Amino acid sequence: MPVAASAIYFLNLRGDVLINRLYRDDVGGNMVDAFRLHIMQTKELGMCPVRQIGGCSFFYMRISNVYIVIVVSSNANVACAFKFVVEAVNLFKSYFGGAFDEDAIRNNFVLIYELLDEIMDFGYPQNLSPEILKLYITQEGVRSPFSSKPTDKPVPNATLQVTGAVGWRREGLVYKKNEVFLDIVESVNLLMSSKGSILRCDVTGKVLMKCFLSGMPDLKLGLNDKIGLEKESEIKSRPTKSGKTIELDDVTFHQCVNLTRFNSEKTVSFVPPDGEFELMKYRITEGVNLPFRVLPTIKELGRTRMEVNVKVKSVFGAKMFALGVVIKVPVPKQTAKTSVQVTSGRAKYNASMDCLMWKIRKFPGQTESTLSAEVELISTIVEKKSWTRPPIQMEFQVPMFTASGLRVRFLKVWEKSGYNTVEWVRYITKAGSYEIRC
Repeated sequence: MPVAASAIYFLNLRGDVLINRLYRDDVGGNMVDAFRLHIMQTKELGMCPVRQIGGCSFFYMRISNVYIVIVVSSNANVACAFKFVVEAVNLFKSYFGGAFDEDAIRNNFVLIYELLDEIMDFGYPQNLSPEILKLYITQEGVRSPFSSKPTDKPVPNATLQVTGAVGWRREGLVYKKNEVFLDIVESVNLLMSSKGSILRCDVTGKVLMKCFLSGMPDLKLGLNDKIGLEKESEIKSRPTKSGKTIELDDVTFHQCVNLTRFNSEKTVSFVPPDGEFELMKYRITEGVNLPFRVLPTIKELGRTRMEVNVKVKSVFGAKMFALGVVIKVPVPKQTAKTSVQVTSGRAKYNASMDCLMWKIRKFPGQTESTLSAEVELISTIVEKKSWTRPPIQMEFQVPMFTASGLRVRFLKVWEKSGYNTVEWVRYITKAGSYEIRC
């Protein structure tokens, strides 16, 4: 649900109203008095940015020496409200030359009222892009003497920009070599028992793109997700032959993606921004391919000795390898001396982190490495408390491997001039919270 704001107020630190705008008639004009009385005067501004008073919700944020307060009389999306405030402040700064404070508001109140009428309609947020709004609100704000002259140039072709078709890309871009770089970066989160059973596992990923394309290209990205392949086979009236499919959860897209086309055809179609941007984010909870298996064995031999054995096996392909592998094997705080042997890499006792730090620069796929250690403990007179055994933690990075199995089936580029493009695709899997209980 969008914001559906009833009113917005700009207050100084004393609680005086600098500017306000009422968008609905479901709240009274004196609602700001309730905010001033129940929140500002009770010194509870820092406790929670969302408060309910008299059937209304107050969302407030402090920027410099100004409080921005949004009043809502019904249920609303809090994150959307704060996102609106942040984007609105960035818009005001672009008009005021980078400053947003009480003086900037007093010097530009006419311009602010005009902008507030454009960026919110009946309480619903509208377009807040400075590049687009400056095309038809050409009035310049009174700039602070300490701000620098903005260097942003006006965006050509106002008709396309105002309609929101390509508000994130300007026309007239020209490159000698047209290239597209696509990176799929995934983080694996795992909690495994000491016996090797998976207690919790998921993958969070993002698709990063860097586009150096001339003109106004239209891109289409095809992935091996289950819903998209089923929709494609339905449209083409023939079964798909794309091998393994995956199910994407919690997908979010960049604003350039055509959501109407995605909902109907399940294809990611978009006119990309120029340069680097994040196309989409996703999460996967089923069918995760773990890059590493860890089997620890820790034996406590009396009060002063321990034996530690850790076996790490890489499960990804034999032609692949992991970089920067770090395994942190916990030991008790009263550790006095350690003797460590490893089949690959280097390992030593790290007293500040209470662990055996095992580092392997390059870990080939389908191989196995082991760590064996003898740990001597300081004998204490007081009664010994049982060791809690924190989990083993791993760090790694595996190029050209995805734990989710996500693959790019195609990346097509259309542009009216018909130029040729070069596409580069890269996969990277990293450790998120990768833990194995001892």
